[in-house]
Order: sequence, then structure tokens, then C-alpha cells
Amino acid sequence: MLYRTTAVRRRARVALAALVVLAGGITATTVLASDHQDTPEVELSPRMDINDVYAFPGASADRIVLVMTTSSPITPAQGATAGFDPNLLYQLKVDNTGDGVEDRVLQFTFSGTGAAQQVTMRGPVAPSMIGQMTTIVENAPAIRGATNSNIASGNVQVFAGLRDDPFFLDLEQFFRIIPDRKPVSGGLSQLPDTPSASGWRPAGQAVDYLRGLNTLALVVELPASQLTGTGTGKIGVWGTISR
Repeated sequence: MLYRTTAVRRRARVALAALVVLAGGITATTVLASDHQDTPEVELSPRMDINDVYAFPGASADRIVLVMTTSSPITPAQGATAGFDPNLLYQLKVDNTGDGVEDRVLQFTFSGTGAAQQVTMRGPVAPSMIGQMTTIVENAPAIRGATNSNIASGNVQVFAGLRDDPFFLDLEQFFRIIPDRKPVSGGLSQLPDTPSASGWRPAGQAVDYLRGLNTLALVVELPASQLTGTGTGKIGVWGTISR
């Protein structure tokens, strides 16, 4: 199966853009970012809406965790049937040479729906195509299993499914200042037009506006060496979703 795009829905959000692998472990340089329902296009196609991309140290100093979330917010009522789109290719891409071009990809595809949905993760592997032209690497090592369950194969662990979506931000004030960013549909559209507080909330009083709402998460833990290869020891991480 071939996935191609010339104007890919490429909403990359990098929580940790550079990871430096040292002898004593992994240290991270943090770039804060978030991206929920930010255009009319993704309101109509929520499964193509990348919310966040994260990278952080794993269970031991030589391991790393990569995460990409999509489709937030999903209500508890929607959670029973929420799933990934089998017609989409979800990818985490890694640059380990500093040129801004992916050297490794992790590719996620799905089959079935609801409780019977299955995920296949291919990689990490060198991509067959780079940039906005995308194809599945059919001969890549693959891990398969049910969504909403922990899947392990060798030294790699994968999870694909629902997770709570923490989102600490004074969102009412944000929409007051930039009203055109407020979605016209979905959970965030229900926030009041008039903020409940007269000014920004003090430090330590942030509100998790998405508490109790879910996101679809792709989570991978694996040895960092599978991503760094023979590169510089620093990696850049981003995510894409394409049709």
C-alpha cells in the first residue's frame, strides 16, 4: 500500500527537539509547544490533528520514549468507539545528523475498528522516501498487536490507544485575547466567552482544562542507540500524519 502526499497534513509539534546522548544518560533541551484544534481543517478531520510530540528518557539511561498524540479532546462517551484512522499513516521521524532530514522513521498503520482495532509499527528504519513524499517501508521489522494494550517485542515496547490529555493553560483568557483561535465545534468550543477570572491566574493555579478528556496516543520505548545510529548523538524528533 502506498501513501503519497504533496501537501501533507504535516502538523509537527516538538516537545523536545534535541536530545543529547551522554555516557551517563540522556539530557534534554526543551522546546515547549502544543497544537489542539488550531485550524478549521483539523476540526473536520480530527484524526489528522497532531496535538503534541514528546521525547524523554526511558526506564533506564540507555532508553528513550517517543510519544505523539492526536484527536483531542475525546469525551468519555466517545472513548468506547474512538480509534485511529486505518486510512492514515502515522509517523515519528528522527534526524540524527543535524540536517533536518529524517534518518529513521517509525511508521504506524491500523486495521479494524473499535475494540478489535490492531496496530502495526514498522521501524525504526531508514525511510524509503523523505520529506513530503511518503511510502510504507514494507520490509521493515514490524510489531503488531491490539490497541489499548502494551505490546512488547524484544527490547521495544509500544502502546497505541486512549490516554488522558493534560493541558494546563488559562484557556479562557487565551481565547479572550485571541478569539479567532477558539474552535467552533468540539469540547473546547464550550468554554465561556467571558473568562471566569478577571485576570491571568497566579502561578500554581493553572487549570487542566482537558481533565477527564482523552487523546489518542502513540507511545514507543526503545534503546536510544536505535535512533542515534552512527550520528552525532543528538536527535531531532517530529511527527506527521498523511493520507
